[in-house]
Formats: sequence, structure tokens, C-alpha cells
Amino acid sequence: MVNIFHLMENGICFTCFTGNKCYYSCRPEKIKIPKGATELQDVMNVKPSVVIPHPTSYRHLHTRFEPQYGALWCYLAPHPRPCFSFEVLEELRRFQEKIERSADNEGKEEGVRYVVLASATPGVFNFGGDLRLFIRCLKENDPETLHRYAKACIDVLYPHAVGFNLPITTISLVQGDALGGGFEAALASDILVSEKQAQFGFPEVLFNLFPGMGAYNLLQRRIGMRRTERMLLNGKLHRAEDLHAEGIVDILAEDGRGENAVYEHIVRQAGKRNAQQAVLQVRRKLRPLLYEELMEVKEIWVDSAMRLGPREIRLMERLVNAQARVPVWAPTSITPPRTGSA
Repeated sequence: MVNIFHLMENGICFTCFTGNKCYYSCRPEKIKIPKGATELQDVMNVKPSVVIPHPTSYRHLHTRFEPQYGALWCYLAPHPRPCFSFEVLEELRRFQEKIERSADNEGKEEGVRYVVLASATPGVFNFGGDLRLFIRCLKENDPETLHRYAKACIDVLYPHAVGFNLPITTISLVQGDALGGGFEAALASDILVSEKQAQFGFPEVLFNLFPGMGAYNLLQRRIGMRRTERMLLNGKLHRAEDLHAEGIVDILAEDGRGENAVYEHIVRQAGKRNAQQAVLQVRRKLRPLLYEELMEVKEIWVDSAMRLGPREIRLMERLVNAQARVPVWAPTSITPPRTGSA
């Protein structure tokens, strides 16, 4: 079988190989693909990443690095439920520390220009907080664990939101439901890309709580205080198209074309990356996200959570049971969520 791919310095273009439309501006070549080949490394060697650890070091994440785009992908693959458990948060922080430690003396992370946060769970970006943990803490009157959990969330969200204090642009790719803390995680990126099928919302108000790990801080920077408060308190699900019109979603993609939209954005920005990074620096300077403020909101969230009663706990339990019915995609190796035939 002979297909046409863009030929890169260290291999062939990953986007071409996976069957997506490629926006990389270089001369295509005809490459013979071995029969049965389904992974890029089966075809030709690709420059190994100096950032990504061996795939078996993560249980709840899948990662890949594409040097031709400078794109480091992190797919959330939590199990048994698509939420942020302590273990998922610990793995995300380890992933981030790899990026931070790989920075050289000049503060430039080797090869990585974009960090993309996506999901490997069909139809779900992330459902947010670990409600099973919340329920246990409320029943056992354990605010200390809630404090630890909320701090762990902030310790993951904050570095991502400030680009790891490196010349890195962060991108969220949402291809399914992003609720509560999942919506917060998506908002933490510099660029929010969403497919039309995705839905967003903060359901916490349904059990008399509010999202306390960055939602207010991040959302009000995009749409202002009053509209933020309405969204936090109405408990509604919002379509990606509506949030794009409001300026919350930056790039709206057709269903199944989210990854393509990310590649297109990266390639289009290639010639003006210096300007893009300067604008992001100005944004972070004029509209700063402060770690101390996140921690202060966390205190309010824990106090509010500890006042919840049996009715609210029952509603949480019903929501946990609904989340448990979501199928979880769990591949055995690092491969893209969608692969086209070669």
C-alpha cells in the first residue's frame, strides 16, 4: 500500500498517518506502508521524546509528543470513573513536573511549544470532582481530607493555567461533556477547542454547592463577574456553540474534527509564535491568576461543603451512580484515540 505523507526530518507526519487532513506546510512524499501497520513506529523511526516517560508509568493518562508540531498531548483516561481522583491528580502533577524539570537554564522547555489536554473517554472530557470521596468526607465529618483534595486540584490547575512559567501555550481539546471540575480544567488552558457535540456545565448547585477550584477565577476573566455568577448558579448544560458565541470556547470544530482543529491552530500560529507568546504574557500580567486567591476560595468551598446535609448527599450518590455507567476507553499502549486506516 502506498500513501502520500508529509516527510519530516525524523519521520513522517503523524497527522497524515492517522488519516486526518494535514496543515503542515512541506512537500508530501509517497511512502510504502507495510501491510497491517497501525502505529507510526511500524512505518519509520520517529524522534524519541526527551520529556515523556515510559507509558507504563501512568495508569490514568496517555501521552504522546509530536516534535514536528512541538505538541505534547496528555489524554485523561481515569478509571473506574472519568473524574479527578487523588491518583489522577498525582499523575497529572508528575506529568507537569516532567515538563518543568526539562526546562534548560534559559527557561525554555526542550522541544515543547504546546501542551494539549484531551480525553480518552468517549463522549466525556471529565466529570470533575471525586464525588465518592466527597460523600465519605461529609459522612465522616472529615474536612481535612477535603482540604487536601482541593489543594491537590489547585496544584494541578495553577501550573497549567500559567503555562508552567515557560514559553508554552496550553490547549484544551473538549470532545465530550465537561462538567464541574472538568469544565474548570478546560478553562485553565490558553486556548479552548471544542467539538460541537460537547456540553459544558457546573452541576454543583444541584446539590447546593459551587465549583471551588478555579471556576470563578477562570470564567470571570473571559466573560465578567455577573455572567460568571449566573453560569455557576443556574445548573444548566451549555452547548459548545453557545459558549463559542459567548467567547468561552475559542475554536469550534465539527464533531470528530477536534484534533484537526488543534493542528490547524498550531500551524497557523507557526509564523507568529513570538507575537502570540508576548500577547499571552500581557494577558497574564494584566489579568493574573493568583495561587493565593485560589487557595482562599478553596477555604470557602470546604466550609460550604461541610454544611451539606443528607438530602444533598443523596443527590451526590445518585450522580455517582450515573457516572459509573459511562464506558471508559483503556488502550494497552500509547496510540491516538482515533486512527484512520493507513
